[in-house]
Amino acid sequence: MSLVKVNEILQHAWKHKYGVAAINTLNYETIKCAVAAAEAERVPVILQFFPGLDKYIPLKYIADMAVDMARKASVPVAVHLDHSASYEIALGGIRDGFPSVMVDGSALPFEENVALTKEVARAAGVFGVDVEAELGHVGIGMKLEDISNRDLFTDADQAAEFVERTGCGSLAIAVGNAHGDYIQEPNLDFDRIAKIRQAVSVPLVLHGCSGIPDWQMQRAVNLGMSKFNIATEYFAAMYRSLDEVIQATEHKADGIRLMLGAAKGMTEFVVNKIRLLNPNKYTM
Repeated sequence: MSLVKVNEILQHAWKHKYGVAAINTLNYETIKCAVAAAEAERVPVILQFFPGLDKYIPLKYIADMAVDMARKASVPVAVHLDHSASYEIALGGIRDGFPSVMVDGSALPFEENVALTKEVARAAGVFGVDVEAELGHVGIGMKLEDISNRDLFTDADQAAEFVERTGCGSLAIAVGNAHGDYIQEPNLDFDRIAKIRQAVSVPLVLHGCSGIPDWQMQRAVNLGMSKFNIATEYFAAMYRSLDEVIQATEHKADGIRLMLGAAKGMTEFVVNKIRLLNPNKYTM
């Protein structure tokens, strides 16, 4: 149980036909609530951190805290550094204690993305660290072209070549998904997911899961997607939970009560996402 490698969890999820909620965190409360939800549902979870938030909390602090809490959990929990845009950021995450890192070279030409990912995978392998990569343009949800222009989506044959040449352990793909809020309801390309799943040998990752309709998320699980990144909705749930406590306490200046009270709504949010991604009712 406790701290488990990301790829071990994803391989298990792929085999048992459930999706793993990869919850973006930024402090103790966001980590604690995600772990509590996983323990309540008896299903693994992934804790991840976006390196751009290092101005809020240094990578090492969040890694140390997440890894320690994962080790003490009663269900498998993995810890991952999300969206490293360069070799230096990815290696910095490894240095600071992340057992898994993503290197995102998707904005680069194909050959440059291959070279960057291969270089990170080679270095990470020395330390036994998992590597997630990305191919295709997973853009911004508020840009219509990013979710509708299929020329930006991941090609199955190219994905197979990419995985073989880079040695990445999992692959994030573009199939109509994007980051942040969506300008309109997204429509995932299920045929493309099926083709990519058949073409590649590693677990598949879906970024931008905040705002994708529930039925599309569950269909993606059943088509073989394994990791589902959730950030925007979780931070919104955190905000709502804090606001509800403030309103309930009539704005009394009690910061301790505020933080303790917000945990319930945040945990419930993650519980619901775990249940959504578990349409076949897997449990430990």
